Amino acid sequence: MNRFLAAERALRTAAPHELLDAVRRVLVEQYAATGVELFLADYSLTLLQPVSVLPHTLQPLSVHNGPAGRAFGSQQPHAEDEPDGRVRLHLPVSVRGDRLGVLTVTLPGSDLARRYQEELHDIAEVLAHEVVVAERDTDLYLQARRKDRLTLAAEMQWQLLPGRSCSRPEYDLAAQLEPAYGIFGDNFDWSATADHLMLYVTNGMGEGIEASLLTSLALNALRNARRAGVSIADQAALADQAVYAHYRGRCYLSVLLFDFDLETGRVSVVDAGSPRMLRLRGGVVEAVALDAQLPLGMFEETDYIAQEFTVEPGDRLVFVSDGVHAVASPKGENYGDAALARAIQATRLLPAAEVPRAILRELTSHRGEATPDDDALVVCLDWRGKPPAH
Repeated sequence: MNRFLAAERALRTAAPHELLDAVRRVLVEQYAATGVELFLADYSLTLLQPVSVLPHTLQPLSVHNGPAGRAFGSQQPHAEDEPDGRVRLHLPVSVRGDRLGVLTVTLPGSDLARRYQEELHDIAEVLAHEVVVAERDTDLYLQARRKDRLTLAAEMQWQLLPGRSCSRPEYDLAAQLEPAYGIFGDNFDWSATADHLMLYVTNGMGEGIEASLLTSLALNALRNARRAGVSIADQAALADQAVYAHYRGRCYLSVLLFDFDLETGRVSVVDAGSPRMLRLRGGVVEAVALDAQLPLGMFEETDYIAQEFTVEPGDRLVFVSDGVHAVASPKGENYGDAALARAIQATRLLPAAEVPRAILRELTSHRGEATPDDDALVVCLDWRGKPPAH
């Protein structure tokens, strides 16, 4: 059995809570590693938290600085030379574009690092897949990701999410919620098939547990309708009925629903209450006008109509909740389309996975305080379109 297969088998047969121990053993035996550590990105995407038994003995690392942070940001291996001649390889731990963290492997010298780097990169990817599967059966990796305690509402919201980023040949997609440890109503969801990408961007209503319960009801109603194979207009109508049946119009929420045709770039959209959407095309940022319809659950048996537009290769779409668009500065000035357009221009060279967090940092500067009064959601979609057939 070759080295890589030994590592892959060790990970696939390990108990869910023992993935790090399993990969550490095989890397020591098969690759002569002298140290192996796993760091996972925290909920706010500011720190790489060590995976270990509490209390942790390792210090968190910055997502934005240092060798591990560079590997996380670039999604490429990064070698760090130690004074004693050893080399620390920092390897991105990612699943289909969803950036989970970094695997750090210390090797005796640069020759081994060069020889094994590609294989170790592949092992880090296998580890990422196993971490995602293991989270169904252990809290170890979810606990490791938090630098602070999550509120109960935030716990519920994060459990609803499909991930924070994903990548396919046709697109890159990423999102971030703030305050990461105290979010309550805003949310997002996506699901893809061979031919379509469906995306929901939710601007929640209310605060705390009640806001989280409302979003959970609406999102699960949307998923239930989507999995029944109905159109996005019918998905909106069925979710609207579910929310109204429970709240009788006392509570409702705004959602943008999208159905992207991966072959043609045609997009069907239902604007049920209107989180904002802006498009960067050819270096120009502009708001995309949509036909605003009623939020889900406001009235009984609302009919929704889908409209269409087309995305072109190279387009970047940015979606924000009112916790971004309407947030006020200390002088009372709303962030608005102009400031958002400037932030989109300022981040145009960043990959989609880094854009939401970068825009939220800009928003913090505008707000003038670290803790927002309202949820803030940013979703970024980079569209490439169907690659040509060979």
